[in-house]
Amino acid sequence: MDLKLDSKTAFISGSSQGIGFSIARQLLNEGADVVLNGREERKLYDAIAKLKQEFPHSAVSGIAADFSKAEEVHNLLNQLNDIDILVNNVGIFELKAFEEISDADWIEIFNVNVLSSIRLSRHLLPGMLERDFGRIIFISSESGVNIPADMIHYGMSKAAMLAVCNGLSKMTKGTNVTINSVLGGPTYSDGVAAVVEQLAIAQKIPVEQLKSGIIRQTNPDSLLQRFIEPAEIASLVAYLASPLSIATNGASLRADGGVLKQI
Repeated sequence: MDLKLDSKTAFISGSSQGIGFSIARQLLNEGADVVLNGREERKLYDAIAKLKQEFPHSAVSGIAADFSKAEEVHNLLNQLNDIDILVNNVGIFELKAFEEISDADWIEIFNVNVLSSIRLSRHLLPGMLERDFGRIIFISSESGVNIPADMIHYGMSKAAMLAVCNGLSKMTKGTNVTINSVLGGPTYSDGVAAVVEQLAIAQKIPVEQLKSGIIRQTNPDSLLQRFIEPAEIASLVAYLASPLSIATNGASLRADGGVLKQI
């Protein structure tokens, strides 16, 4: 299927690795130009070089910025113009008991996971409405619906993203701009992979065996019965970024491996 993304430009926050990087690769594969983002310049430039090698005829660039730092976010926004597709992907998470989550922890996770998407959307949505085309996609999580007891602050931030998306979508009535969310499930991102590999070494068991055990223990009702690959999230995002998805707006679409039980 031709997703008709030629001549479109996408910005993906938090895209030097993991799900964001896979989304960048998928959009490039569909003909879009891509602007990457990451906190660390070295890692960002390595990601850009890797994609340029894979897609030598495509425009790939990047802007380093840490979304926990207001000055860096301000500088990033000043460099973003005429973006057709915004993917609000950047996010942080941690396992922590509720009574141990400090005020600073709550503020940091809201600032990075939620306020980043608000700032980017506020900056880019007016131009999309003026040009009568645009896509804003929030990478949320099934944890925003089924809040985990051991990372309530993370679940809160992902639920807040759904609320922001829902409200913003009402501003697009009668236009060719759409705003949607993707509810990702347990995904084998770079961060998760690093933790799993360390545990496998410590416990002296094969990585694949540990991965399977983790899914059975933490998500026994998963219909997929394995970790989701970042590329599988990216495929849904690529469709939502396409002009073909115009009838999907204000929606929360699942790529959760069947973890959520709601109809």
